[in-house]
Amino acid sequence: MQHICLFTGARPNFVKVAPIIRAIKKTDGIMYQLVYAGKEDDSTLEDSLFDDLQMPRPDVFLGVDCENLNELTGRVMSAFEQYLEQNATDTVIVVDDLASTMAAAIVTKKRGLRLAHLVAGTRSFDIRMPKEINRLVIDGLSDLLFTAGVSSNSIATREGAELHRIYMVGNILMDSLRFNHDRWQRPTCLEGIEDGQYLIFTINRKVLLADSENLQRMLQVISEEAGNIPVIAPLRSNSQLIVRSSQFMVLDSLPYLEFGYLIAHAKGVITDSGNVAEEATFHHVPCITLNSYTEHIETVKQGTNELVGEDADKLRDAMRRMVAGDWKTGSLPDRWDGRSAERIVQILLNG
Repeated sequence: MQHICLFTGARPNFVKVAPIIRAIKKTDGIMYQLVYAGKEDDSTLEDSLFDDLQMPRPDVFLGVDCENLNELTGRVMSAFEQYLEQNATDTVIVVDDLASTMAAAIVTKKRGLRLAHLVAGTRSFDIRMPKEINRLVIDGLSDLLFTAGVSSNSIATREGAELHRIYMVGNILMDSLRFNHDRWQRPTCLEGIEDGQYLIFTINRKVLLADSENLQRMLQVISEEAGNIPVIAPLRSNSQLIVRSSQFMVLDSLPYLEFGYLIAHAKGVITDSGNVAEEATFHHVPCITLNSYTEHIETVKQGTNELVGEDADKLRDAMRRMVAGDWKTGSLPDRWDGRSAERIVQILLNG
C-alpha cells in the first residue's frame, strides 16, 4: 500500500488536486492524506469550494499564516517536517510554485522521500520573480515531473532533467473543467444579462495593482471600448478597493461553479491570471492577458489568449477586436482531455 501526501498551499491548488483524489479513490493500492499549509479558518477556503469540487476538506492544516515569504518558508518547513515524522509517507505531491510548495519540497527530499511536482516545467524566465526561484528549486529536487504540455517538457529537458523523470500528463485543470461541465451554476449577477453579452475582468498581480496610474489608464480603456457591454469584475477585497472607481460591476469572488459558468458564457475575458486564461481557452472564449508573458504559452499559440503586457495602447487594440467579434479561433492543446489525474495515479503505482 502506497501512502501519498497531497500538499496544497493556496485555494487554486484544490482545483488541481480534486481530480487526483477522485482517481485515487477508484484505485486499489494507494492511501492519501490532504495537507494544507494554512489555517483551518482560512477565509478563502469556504465550505462551498469543497462542495463544488466534490472533495473533502484537508485532513491536516499546518496552521502557517504570515506575509513575509522567507518567514513562511521556514515555518512551513518546520511544520511539515513534524507532519512527516508522525505520518508514514512514500510520496509527496506538491502543486504549482508557491513559497510553501518549495518549503514542502525541500523537507521531502531532506527526508529521502519521493517528490512529485504537479505542473512542472513552467517558466517566466524572469529570475527576479520569487515564484520563478520556487519553480527552479522544486523541479530540480523532484523525482517525478508532471508537465502539462510539450513546451514544459522541453524546458525540463533543457534544464537537465532526465527523460525518465518527465511525464507529460496533460493539463490537470481540464480534468476539473470537464468533470464540472454540466454542473455550472448561473450566478445571480447575470440577472437581466444575456449569455455571451458581457465581459469578465479579473486582476490580482501585485505589480499591476501597485502601479495605480497605469492601471487607471487600462481600466479607462476597458470601460471606453466595452461601451454598453457590461464588464463583470469578481475580485478579492484588495483589488476591489482599487477598481471600484471604474464603471465595472464589481463583485466579491464567486463560488467555483458560478465563476465557471461566468467564464464559459462570456463574450470575452480580460485577466492577469494564467488559470483564467486556460479556462477561457478551454471554453473557446476570447481572452486578453495583462502580462507580457505566460507560463502557459499553449493558450497563446493554440488557444484564444493574447498577451498585451501592461500597455494601454495594445489593450485598446485587443479590446476593439474582442468587442467586434474579430478574434482568432483557438483549438485545444494536446492532452487537455480530462485524463491527467488517471495518468498521474498510474505513474505513481508503476513508478
